[in-house]
Amino acid sequence: MTSIGGAEMVDWNLAVATATRLVRPGPEISREEARAVVAELRRHAKASEEHVRLFTRMIPEGTEPEDTPVLVVDRAGWIKANVAGFRELLRPLLAKMESRRSGGPGGAVLGAVGGKVTGVELGMLLSFLASRVLGQYETFAPATRDLPAAPNGGGRLLLVAPNIVHVERELDVDPHDFRLWVALHEETHRTQFTGVPWLRDHLQGEIQTFLDETDVDPMTFLERLREAAQSLSGAGRPEGEKGDDGGRSLVDVVQTPAQREVLGRLTAVMSLLEGHADFVMDGVGPEVVGSVSEIREKFQRRRAQGAGRLDQALRKLLGLDAKLRQYKDGEKFVRSVVEEVGMDGFNRVWTSPNTLPTKAEIAKPAEWVARVHRKAES
Repeated sequence: MTSIGGAEMVDWNLAVATATRLVRPGPEISREEARAVVAELRRHAKASEEHVRLFTRMIPEGTEPEDTPVLVVDRAGWIKANVAGFRELLRPLLAKMESRRSGGPGGAVLGAVGGKVTGVELGMLLSFLASRVLGQYETFAPATRDLPAAPNGGGRLLLVAPNIVHVERELDVDPHDFRLWVALHEETHRTQFTGVPWLRDHLQGEIQTFLDETDVDPMTFLERLREAAQSLSGAGRPEGEKGDDGGRSLVDVVQTPAQREVLGRLTAVMSLLEGHADFVMDGVGPEVVGSVSEIREKFQRRRAQGAGRLDQALRKLLGLDAKLRQYKDGEKFVRSVVEEVGMDGFNRVWTSPNTLPTKAEIAKPAEWVARVHRKAES
């Protein structure tokens, strides 16, 4: 990224170094057990391909799914992979913010703050997230020597081994069942993007439109980032004190009226993708995951409760509460549609961007059925 005034908005290398240094260590595990966990996660990722393919019927018989790298990583590996993705995706926004910084009233202050402070703050946030993510299908991941990706701009599937082991122990569930259950969720995301050729470009276009419309003051954005980082270090606002923003998330401060329209569409798509993955992992579960009911019950309870007051505050600040709602609302949408029109009827959702549900339709699945099915049949 071209720097302005001799400094970038974010020192990405420092963000990686900070997050790697601050991230909490994973659960205690022997070298032999660690190797066994990695091997089992790889086997489950491979087995999940066929399970998800047969259940969803998204990839036609006789068609080979796209070869996507499966990377079983530790927390530091997840940090490196996500920084690479963030850097690529946020490049246009940060370039725009740097331009404003150079000529705006806060330029001198931002120049003093520089990319190093911002890199440290971003690293602190990533260290928080790195101990919580179980798996991830990276859609816009640039390929590197250490982090391969599918050809032609495809993604990669990440499974974060220490986090999976930590949660399976915390929930006291069968570890082999839990590992397969997690793999089914992430494999569903891989199937969504490899089975729907237009989905990646559509989603990337919506995200870039959102970023292009950003009209945020760089000082405001960095202050919000700093507030999140200070929450991690215990240097945030005193307990019970609220700011003028009413507790908004980082996403909220970069919304113009035009962005709200884009964000509504993005929320609907992400609710669909996350809810579909939850529906599939539980739908496949009874056939291959014997304790799926127990796992889902305990996992849902853990999702809802969070890990404490600080965890809940940070989830709200980072917009993670919205993501949790996406799982819940999206799963209800998928389940309702499948019950009414069957799996093949639901799969009409993947026909084109015009058949994706709106945010309103996610909450009212019958309206999507009426629009897509009855219109097509009339």
